[in-house]
Amino acid sequence: MKMIVGLGNPGAGYTQTRHNAGFMVLDKFAATYQLTVEKKQCRSLLGQGFIEGQKVLLVKPQTYMNKSGEAVLEILNYYRDGIEDLIVIHDDLDLAFGRLRFKRDGGTGGHNGLKSITQMLNSPEYSRLKIGIGRPPEYMPTEAYVLSSFSVEEKERLPEIVKNAVEGLKTWCFEGVEVAMNKFNSFNID
Repeated sequence: MKMIVGLGNPGAGYTQTRHNAGFMVLDKFAATYQLTVEKKQCRSLLGQGFIEGQKVLLVKPQTYMNKSGEAVLEILNYYRDGIEDLIVIHDDLDLAFGRLRFKRDGGTGGHNGLKSITQMLNSPEYSRLKIGIGRPPEYMPTEAYVLSSFSVEEKERLPEIVKNAVEGLKTWCFEGVEVAMNKFNSFNID
């Protein structure tokens, strides 16, 4: 079973914020494959189903970003799944807005959700799909930037970014992270 975790913060106030890019992509993935992500379990919202014969588990941790690892560990333990079948979708400040980057493993890049997951799993060896949100303006603290809404111009471009991220996730499910990296890491909407 492939486990796809989208990171974000629960609650209406966070819905359209940059930090919820992972939730946005996961929601579009679910809609594309007619899956629902509403079962409450392991401090998360879950959805299960098959896409072209491949079983998938979609996960939206409800522990808030900084404690995402607690929910992810509970789910991995409950389903007795390994981190080799896990991918985490998250926003990334170090990527220009619109860029996608699949990665096999690595550091956290200062992302609190990844820090929590890596700490709780005691390993950085899980796949990631980074959604570029760009750097904040000089006058804006990072915390305020990631919790702010996308600009009007960015919102117009989001559907194409999310669509490509969904296609990339399907590639990851069937062909692995290396193929997804080769096909989608050069994606840029500019």
